[in-house]
Amino acid sequence: MSRLTVATPNKMSATGEILTQDFAQRIMASPPGVCPVELQLASLQLCHAQTCGKCTPCRIGLGQLEELLLEVRDGKGTMETLKLIEKTAKNIEASADCAIGYQAAHLVLKGLDGFREDYISHVTGKGCISNFEQPIPCVELCPAHVDIPGYIALAGEGRTADAIRLIRKDNPFPTACALICEHPCETRCRRNMIDTSINIRVMKKYAVDTTPANTVPAPENAASTGKKVAVVGAGPSGLSAAYYLQLMGHEVTVFEEKKKMGGMLRYGIPNYRFPRERLQEDIDIILSTGVKVKMNTCIGKDLGMDDLEKEFDAIYVAIGAHTAKRLKIDGENSNNVISAVDWLRKIGDDEYPDFTGKKVVVVGGGNVAMDCARTAIRAKAQKVSLVYRRRKEDMTAMAEEIEGALSEGVEILTLFAPLRIEADENGDVTGLVVQPQMIGPVSKGRPAPMKANRPEEKIDADVILVAIGQDIVSEPFVNAGMPAKRKRFVATPALTVEEKPGLFVGGDCMTGPASVIMAISAGKVAAANIDKYLGFQHEIKCDVEIPNPLLNNKEACGRVILSEREATERKHDFEGIENSISEEEACQEASRCLRCDHFGCGVLRGGRVDRW
Repeated sequence: MSRLTVATPNKMSATGEILTQDFAQRIMASPPGVCPVELQLASLQLCHAQTCGKCTPCRIGLGQLEELLLEVRDGKGTMETLKLIEKTAKNIEASADCAIGYQAAHLVLKGLDGFREDYISHVTGKGCISNFEQPIPCVELCPAHVDIPGYIALAGEGRTADAIRLIRKDNPFPTACALICEHPCETRCRRNMIDTSINIRVMKKYAVDTTPANTVPAPENAASTGKKVAVVGAGPSGLSAAYYLQLMGHEVTVFEEKKKMGGMLRYGIPNYRFPRERLQEDIDIILSTGVKVKMNTCIGKDLGMDDLEKEFDAIYVAIGAHTAKRLKIDGENSNNVISAVDWLRKIGDDEYPDFTGKKVVVVGGGNVAMDCARTAIRAKAQKVSLVYRRRKEDMTAMAEEIEGALSEGVEILTLFAPLRIEADENGDVTGLVVQPQMIGPVSKGRPAPMKANRPEEKIDADVILVAIGQDIVSEPFVNAGMPAKRKRFVATPALTVEEKPGLFVGGDCMTGPASVIMAISAGKVAAANIDKYLGFQHEIKCDVEIPNPLLNNKEACGRVILSEREATERKHDFEGIENSISEEEACQEASRCLRCDHFGCGVLRGGRVDRW
């Protein structure tokens, strides 16, 4: 009888693990602009190599799919080839014995559908739609297309004022995005191939912490064009459009319904995350260009759209999404059931609540829900519970927001669906009744919750904050002839309203609630298209010399992490929670940048790209 031995890792298995991790890092760092046919072919070949070869669909079918994709990639395919790829993949998907074969075919079908234009281009044009132009990953994934490698290099050299000037060329809110941007630019950073992405947001924060944005003046305005533009809404999108249009020489007037400017930057994000004085740094510079603002002016009540059309040559509507969605359950009209949007709006006007001794329940799983829960902690609530109908990993809130809420004492209750709200004889809330859920099949990219075979539960509450989404107050504008669908305004990709020359719309009121940088991007696009509509084609330039790349070795190096004030201290006040990084840390983080603006991207385009 042979002896049993303890299994220990050998060199072969250890090397296999390392190679698998390296391959995963390359996929993670795959930049936008890579030929999708090439990428799908590589993925298919990897899947084929992983199969056991026992069943015909995997052993032979995947090989045939490889040959067909090779024909398309090399410009030898026809439209019949695409039909054959689809038919073959469907047959493999239906008949493969294992998950490897099924998934390989499934991925080909998804790619064939999603990249249809690229496949057809390979057949008809013998090449890729991208024309071999591989964009810089971080710049391409930033909705405003800020020159990220450029400002990181400038900040790393201590030229923080120049870094702010470069950021402001494409984004007039450098401070806002330094503190609260969701940093989509980091997701495909090529540094992932070596260790992990550059901490891009932190490098921007270093710049604005070292040199406050309101100490760096805006560039000179172009000569006056004599044209007048109205902007409805003083949020990030409206103010971005106003800033660029004023720089172009147009006369801009912003109309705002509320008492203060900033939109959801002020009325949706608590002070501890984004101190109001830091928001004012960005607004001061925007106003310094000569932008006029009329506060407490409600379009449809104080002023009509027809009045604006008579006085202005163009109009940009960017009213945001400032009303709350309802739970639509029994009892939601009880006392102390509060909309998160309304509650945060009051806080934006410095009306802070006092929840001393109260049990607070927050319903939702996004960043707004986290803001409500963490604000309730600071309002001295006895207990704060956050109820979400999915799992924690399915929450749309940023991971750091979830971690911050937990560290400050928020209880997160997942897989509970609200059923009804109970109240006493006076109509005051006593609790939220929930139905336990279990996780089910994937729907729209996330596992969907489904009712579990468990009894209802009641969560005691004195206050319930509802943070399940936002809506748009579109009625006054719809009544004036602006088209809308499900309360969102309808516009072309150029943000123009068809059959309404000179009328533009963008931001949350068109897309639905999105990120701040998406709103800023819409404002930038609107400004460029309004300028063109008015008969001009101004360019926003920045006369800042970008440093040459460092020729240092790109060895693995840890990512600099921003520290925060201790949870036990910060949860008792509304002061900012993030600390700054040091000059030494900024230099190290800047040195990690692979400078994709010079190496490895856009090789056939001849240098840097100006998005204006």
